[in-house]
Amino acid sequence: MVKPNRAQSTLPAPDVVAKRVDVPTPRVRANRVALGYRSGTGGEHLAVQEATFEIGRSEMVSIVGPSGCGKSTILSAVAGLILPWSGILEVDGNPVRGPGSDRAVVFQKAALLPWNTVVDNVAYGLRSYGVKKGPARERARQMLALVGLESVAKSYPYQLSGGMQQRVNLARALAADPEILLFDEPFAALDAQQRETLQNELLRIWEDTAKSGLFITHQIDEAVLLGNRVLVSSPGPASTLAHTIEIDLPWPRSHETRLHPDFPGYVEQIWQLLAPGRRARH
Repeated sequence: MVKPNRAQSTLPAPDVVAKRVDVPTPRVRANRVALGYRSGTGGEHLAVQEATFEIGRSEMVSIVGPSGCGKSTILSAVAGLILPWSGILEVDGNPVRGPGSDRAVVFQKAALLPWNTVVDNVAYGLRSYGVKKGPARERARQMLALVGLESVAKSYPYQLSGGMQQRVNLARALAADPEILLFDEPFAALDAQQRETLQNELLRIWEDTAKSGLFITHQIDEAVLLGNRVLVSSPGPASTLAHTIEIDLPWPRSHETRLHPDFPGYVEQIWQLLAPGRRARH
């Protein structure tokens, strides 16, 4: 029998032993998540199955898909408003068991309290966390300045346009300094000009705050403009996130990003995934 030659050991020398590299935990990790609802009669409705995705730190991920495919259901799960039926859903490595101050949702409707001034609407969440009125209002004014509305702090919601109300909604979400912002079609009710203005505003704020985010939208160009990645859902019910498109467009982004030569190609690629066989536009 041949004895092993110690000089020919396959173990690396001490000075070249591979070191463990710490990979940052993603802000959000979903692995084969199933989501659904139970009716009052005991029936079950499977909305989303096998949803797998990650959202990194300072990363925005967009989701697009047909109506009724469960996009908002996924966002509600990340927010902790509903719990998965199965699979793994984590925020910063911890299972999602309910809402938390590390996440804030910006809904399609601003849902501002009509009897409160703008500054008190923004401060409302902080007050509910036990922050005293003075510091809460000061923080609210800072967030209103961030979204360009410090001049209307003493106004009431009915005195604001739809676009301005949605800016207040965004300021309210930012006030508690969450790590993750969740956007559920926040610009859907706005006209084209207001939508573009707020897209640019969000991009600017993103550069200033470096949050992580999930953005739900029906607008493919909006998903491409705002997202590091776009997740494309299959039709519902029992939909899944069928495709992931990496958006390799330079940051910081702005209105001019739409003029980038690769921008139309991403939009067309996603259109083809949503509507196979659709003729490409020329």
